[in-house]
Amino acid sequence: MAPVEDITESKLLLAEYDRIKEEQKSRIGFRDNLLYFTLAASTAVLAITIQNRHAQLLLAIPVICLVLGWTYLVNDEKISAIGRYIRDRLGPRLAELSGARGSVFDWEVYHRSDANRTTRKRLQSAVDLFTFFALPMTCLIAFWSSHTIHHLLLIVSLVQTAALAVLGWQFLRYAEW
Repeated sequence: MAPVEDITESKLLLAEYDRIKEEQKSRIGFRDNLLYFTLAASTAVLAITIQNRHAQLLLAIPVICLVLGWTYLVNDEKISAIGRYIRDRLGPRLAELSGARGSVFDWEVYHRSDANRTTRKRLQSAVDLFTFFALPMTCLIAFWSSHTIHHLLLIVSLVQTAALAVLGWQFLRYAEW
């Protein structure tokens, strides 16, 4: 164990930076895999639905998209929060302690100043909304268009619609265009 005098605030902050960047990296990988898993699971349910001709199976897709979409959104927000924390708190504190003239974690600011960032963020939001809102809504519309709708399943589908609207609104609310 290092003597107490070897532990400085700068070293502690750098250690925190390393850990928080590792968490951010892990969350990015997990978040991105949620998108792929959602598409794979939805495709599997669609295939089973078409094969068995049971429209009520389409109601599984909104559930998949709601659970995985919410998890995706929460992870995405935490990834952004880590970036904000580094830019707004950790970086300035380390710059102050080190006497640096400028910011210390320039990448955290630099990559956000790209001229195409807004376009990329909007396109990503479109992909997210397609995957977690439009796809399950399309399945709900297909379910409503089927010739046999049980009243209980209709109620379930309406609750899913409301939940998807909230999820879609949250995606737009957290979008950083």
